Amino acid sequence: RCYCSPERLDTMRKDQQARGISPGYDRNCRDEVKQAMAKANNSNWVVRFAMPTTGQITIRDAVRGEVVFDSGLLDDFVILKSDGFPTYHLANVVDDHLMAISHVMRAEEWLPSAPRHLALYEAFGYEMPELVHLPIILGPDRSKLSKRHGATSVLYYRDQGYLPSAVLNFLALLGWSLDDMTEIFSKDELSRVFSINRIVGHAAIFNLEKLDWINGVYMRQMTTESLAEHLRPWLAGRGWAPSDSYVRQILPLEQERLKKLSDAPDALEFFFEEPIAETVLMCKASKVDIAETKRYLQAARESLCDLADWSAEALETRLRVLCETRGWKTSGVFGAIRVSITGRTAAPPLFSTISVLGRDRVLVRIRRAIEAL
Repeated sequence: RCYCSPERLDTMRKDQQARGISPGYDRNCRDEVKQAMAKANNSNWVVRFAMPTTGQITIRDAVRGEVVFDSGLLDDFVILKSDGFPTYHLANVVDDHLMAISHVMRAEEWLPSAPRHLALYEAFGYEMPELVHLPIILGPDRSKLSKRHGATSVLYYRDQGYLPSAVLNFLALLGWSLDDMTEIFSKDELSRVFSINRIVGHAAIFNLEKLDWINGVYMRQMTTESLAEHLRPWLAGRGWAPSDSYVRQILPLEQERLKKLSDAPDALEFFFEEPIAETVLMCKASKVDIAETKRYLQAARESLCDLADWSAEALETRLRVLCETRGWKTSGVFGAIRVSITGRTAAPPLFSTISVLGRDRVLVRIRRAIEAL
């Protein structure tokens, strides 16, 4: 039992700091005379564990091998508080034993507690579980992980459009790897190939760019039907309620470029809304010849009006013939059409996009772009 008052312990720590030594209990109450004096001045008491004062304590860790601690540097830590409740150290050891825990996997910050836990296990006559101290996770700048790096609720990542399977895959690779090449695992594959001996001892880096890449891989691997189902709430959030057949047509055009579910509304916007204002701004920003652009669009619209076959192949043939007949560069004509129907200079393959948008949408958008210009 230790009867030292909070005031005495505070004075002791300040004195240790002033002398440049690590703060720690000075084992005052291990001396019977000093314990009696402390008891006389304070009726409250805690129970401390009497650690060995000499020698070394060796901890065997599955990741770091043997880790040696100097017993003389370990103070007598509290195991029972003055209110009668056990501290974490005592409760942790007893709970793990009673639950027959075989492996204790925890962050490396807990490694300094391992010799205390070993001493408790030995005192109780318990067998100590295998220890696995996992690497600390740092931000890309190698500082402690914080919210600005992405240390937040897993629900945040769901709301940002990440897939559960991708998040699991990403987290599994923080401090562990199968080899130097394999980075994509299903949950079943992970459970089959995971092994403690592949956990690394150095810090892991929480890199959101890596998560974006992994999520993009998972999205590209999804079937059109599955991706459509995942995207329904995101499209509905913009007030769009497209038919299943239309969604199945437009998704393959953008699926390769999506990294998150939340990317889809902006990426697919021109499939649902006319980009008139964007068309004018785009043409002004790129400083194109307005009169020339109007000629391109007028000729393209006239050429497409009577086209019976609205497939991507037929559209490409018709528009290439137009360019050859007029002596126009395809880049100028195709670029003008792309901006007029999507409001963007970079979009999915042009002729597939025209085909999916359909005759009515495309002809109306080209006409309105001409009027706007």
